[in-house]
Amino acid sequence: MANGKGNRRRFGSVRQLRSGRWQIRYPDPETGLLRPGEETYPTKTDAEIALTLLEADIKRGKWVDPDAGQVNFGEFADAWLKERGLADRTLERYEGVLRLYIKPAFGSGPIAAITPAKVRAWRTVLVDREIGSATVAKSYRVLRAILYTAVDDGLITRNPCRIKGAADEDSAERPVLTVQEVYAVAEAIDPRYRALVLMAAFSTLRFGEFAALQRRDIDLEKGIVRVRRAQAELQTGTLKIKKPKSEAGVRPVAFPDSIAAELTEHLRWFGEDGPTGLVFVGPRGGKLRRSNFHNLWTTALGKSGIDWSRAKGESGADSIRLVSRSGARCRDYSRSVSPDRSPNPPCRSLGNGLSTVPAVRRGSQVATGLGSCCPGRCSGRPSHPRSGSTQPRPPRSSTAHRRPDVGEPDSSSSRGAPAACGPASTR
Repeated sequence: MANGKGNRRRFGSVRQLRSGRWQIRYPDPETGLLRPGEETYPTKTDAEIALTLLEADIKRGKWVDPDAGQVNFGEFADAWLKERGLADRTLERYEGVLRLYIKPAFGSGPIAAITPAKVRAWRTVLVDREIGSATVAKSYRVLRAILYTAVDDGLITRNPCRIKGAADEDSAERPVLTVQEVYAVAEAIDPRYRALVLMAAFSTLRFGEFAALQRRDIDLEKGIVRVRRAQAELQTGTLKIKKPKSEAGVRPVAFPDSIAAELTEHLRWFGEDGPTGLVFVGPRGGKLRRSNFHNLWTTALGKSGIDWSRAKGESGADSIRLVSRSGARCRDYSRSVSPDRSPNPPCRSLGNGLSTVPAVRRGSQVATGLGSCCPGRCSGRPSHPRSGSTQPRPPRSSTAHRRPDVGEPDSSSSRGAPAACGPASTR
């Protein structure tokens, strides 16, 4: 198109419409054909400036096809999920978030129609509906990730998810049990799961890792459990064995000497046979499930006399983590019962054979604190003051375990928490 001086414009063209407004046209970078601009302008100067900026975007490779953003968001999100290669449980969670919270708001419209204002309004609605803050944050993160992919694909120029802090979960700290409460629950729960509760408290494994634990993963002599796999429970009820969440999840974890005797007894009566036999199984030999364990957990809390309102909202997996955090609280607990602030405070009995633990932390430090809190004075292993026998007694349940092997002595010696350090009882 010629300008007022009769010279042809170097890039695109500008023309006035019957309405009096000005329109630009420019060559499509992909087809070379002229296409009209997406907007009209009140003056010729405004149109020429817009055309110049458009040419600059094309030269710099920042031009985005306006028609590309007309892709349906719901269809794009479904394709995005399939291309991620997500783990089964993660895929289920993302599908649930999309179905319940994201697609109802954006699923039927084009991606280009999603603006920062609409994203803010959508999030406000979720908050007003009193949906959990963790769920709102997770929904926002999924939406943001999908739209970042849309930016990478050239469908939109900028991600409209720009709310500061919206992706952060602001959950309240979950309650924890003290060491004494851990052993109270271990005494109250079905004997089949006593070792699981104690291991959860002092090794900090996840529920799925306990469910997939095999005999060969436990080294009783070294006090180490090797985490190599985890069990995932899908919403359909299907159980799948998978690798831990990350490469760092494949790890050795130390446990205290005081738990070794509990594990030995557990493996004798309840564990499956063979190196690949599962350590923890149900009464009929079935695999552990979160829902079933949650029922056992809440029942044990009630029997133990603990204020279980602190933990009644926990799921099966969260119940395990609830106990696990007690390993980090041993220090607080020991200070609350022992006024001695010396570097090596004396161990004191807390009842049920439980001794205080000074300055204990997770992992190997938990093992060190519980197993050898006073070097040279306490072995950290359960004592049997009444019978004097070192053989563990059979579980309290007579129907949920296998019999000892032929010729194997059957002991009735007592079992309890770690013995108190210091002089042996004379009772």
